[in-house]
Amino acid sequence: MMVSHILRSGNWLSWLAESAGTGNRMKILLSVHRFFPEYTAGTEILTRSVARELIARGHEVHVLTAYPTDKELKDEDRFDEYDFEGIHVYRFHHAYIPMAGQTSIVELSYDNHLATAYFARILEQFKPEVVHFFHLNRLGTGLIDVAVQAGIPAFMMPTDFWTICIAGQLLLCNGSMCRGPSAYAGNCVKHLPQITMTGMVSKAAGWLPTAWADLLVRLTLAGVLPPYPYRDEVKAISVRLGINIARLNLLSGIVSPSGVVSEVLLRHGVSPHLIIQSAFGIDVSGDGSNTPRPSPRQPFRLGFIGTLARHKGCHVLVDAFKALPPGRAILKIYGDIEQYPEYASQLKRLAGNHSAIEFCGTFHNSKIPEVMADLDVLVAPSVWYENTPLVVYSAQAARCPVVASDFPGLSEVIRDEVNGLLFEAGNVAALVKQLSRLIDEPGLAVRLSANSRQPKSTATYVDELLGIWVLRE
Repeated sequence: MMVSHILRSGNWLSWLAESAGTGNRMKILLSVHRFFPEYTAGTEILTRSVARELIARGHEVHVLTAYPTDKELKDEDRFDEYDFEGIHVYRFHHAYIPMAGQTSIVELSYDNHLATAYFARILEQFKPEVVHFFHLNRLGTGLIDVAVQAGIPAFMMPTDFWTICIAGQLLLCNGSMCRGPSAYAGNCVKHLPQITMTGMVSKAAGWLPTAWADLLVRLTLAGVLPPYPYRDEVKAISVRLGINIARLNLLSGIVSPSGVVSEVLLRHGVSPHLIIQSAFGIDVSGDGSNTPRPSPRQPFRLGFIGTLARHKGCHVLVDAFKALPPGRAILKIYGDIEQYPEYASQLKRLAGNHSAIEFCGTFHNSKIPEVMADLDVLVAPSVWYENTPLVVYSAQAARCPVVASDFPGLSEVIRDEVNGLLFEAGNVAALVKQLSRLIDEPGLAVRLSANSRQPKSTATYVDELLGIWVLRE
């Protein structure tokens, strides 16, 4: 029976109960690029939720993660283990410096030999029956090779575009969207110095035509150019996509959370038969989804919840908020100002001394129903192909209307004029218009709230994962 047929059939849940019942206890290894307690963004929350649900069902679950560090460590000292909320965690201390004989910093992010060797030892020690990757940045796609060679079914749910894009977001420095690496990844060679360097090097990379960058890569690979600075990095960038796609095609299955992710993977060479589309699940307990949401308050309460990084677009929201009539609304911004301090400082300068803009910091994920109840609308102003952030599902679970950038990953969940409002990404005037409508049009927020699309629960999501693992094993 094909997975795509099962997902479409009306007997999906009953089939799962038969094939992935609680009597089949498994040892499962999950992997993510960062993890609790230090890192608490969407992918980390998703990984923790899945692990906890699996453990509650009697499965033995361990997590492998990376930990970004600037400490100088010997290769043998880059590994440790700890326990978090009953989850045993293996941790690789990653740094963008040469290690284990590798000198290319780019290569270390997607093909880290030290992390691969550590993973092999974990497989030998833990002996999982299934491996599921949520993110492989800093660990590398070489982990897929190791799992396959060990005969362990390996799956992945990509939570962004990292396997295709070196920056993970398919977002160019000028704010426009990218379709992925060019013929020889010359556009990626241009992009890296633009985001990691300053001064003339960064400017020159921006001016260089992509065709010329592709030619530089071709001549470098052919060995006809004399040695030059960053030659090894150019080589690592040029082969990155081919290596990653070849490894993705070794997986037993790729669980795609959205149509836009599936389209990007297919366009870059992932085998269609591997892709099973299944949206994320969230913990919907205690969210108040069965209770009608009260009418908006005065002043109207706008909220942003997420990573305070440029690609999340909070600056667009602050600009739009400042254009609203004074006294009509307040803006609450939830996010860690320490994670990307330079951008957070820019946001605070942009907000100035506006008395109605509040930086609220972070909160435990269990508090999200309470936070949502305090908002009249959630704004998701992302400036990249957002892969349906979990906070949007949480808003829908709490019947909180959402105003979101009109990108596929968001518009798959938020339908314009039905359960939320969409606007052109990055367009401050368009966002001002939609926010003004919510504030001024009687009954609009209530109508959008009533049409909320209740998201999949973590329990149902785990049902689907178990079924996929059993079917493709």
